[in-house]
Amino acid sequence: MQFAVTFRHMEPTEALKAYAKERMERVRKYLPDPISCHVVLSTERHNHRIDVTFQLHNGLSVAGHETTENMYSSIDLCIAKIERQVRKYKGKMEGMKARPHGVEAMPWSHSIVSEAFQGIEGTEKAASHEDAHATPHFKVEKTEKFHAQPMSVDDAIVQMNLLHEEFLVFRHATTNQVAVVYKRGDGYGLIETPASA
Repeated sequence: MQFAVTFRHMEPTEALKAYAKERMERVRKYLPDPISCHVVLSTERHNHRIDVTFQLHNGLSVAGHETTENMYSSIDLCIAKIERQVRKYKGKMEGMKARPHGVEAMPWSHSIVSEAFQGIEGTEKAASHEDAHATPHFKVEKTEKFHAQPMSVDDAIVQMNLLHEEFLVFRHATTNQVAVVYKRGDGYGLIETPASA
């Protein structure tokens, strides 16, 4: 398994790196053939945060994060969370078919957009005429590009839960159409796109 540690806003130490690696090795027994593990250790004021992502051979990712006042306890709590998640879905993960790694990117990306009304500067004439019909202007705060992996609805729900996300965009394994699974108060929802005419 490839193992990488990134230190952000803190001094890199071999002791922390070795501890993180040793704790990540514990989780391997629950994971079906992990390819890689990336750990990001960061500090902000008195908070010590760890973000962990395991990439598996079957195309799934398993992620977790934790923030405490001590980096060692952050590592321990994060691994405990990942172990619980992986044990919960272990049978399902092993039954999943391998998915292709070279999936082409969708022609769109997920963005976080905020509404920002731009003030109109200029003469009183411009202000009085244009403000009456002002249209909102939107500012993209963050853009994330991702691949819509082919998988079944059940597999998409497992992947969404393993990544601790509220929704997941994927390609339906049988129809190859883009679909979205999302969390609801009473369970899960599915949005399907119609086949192209």
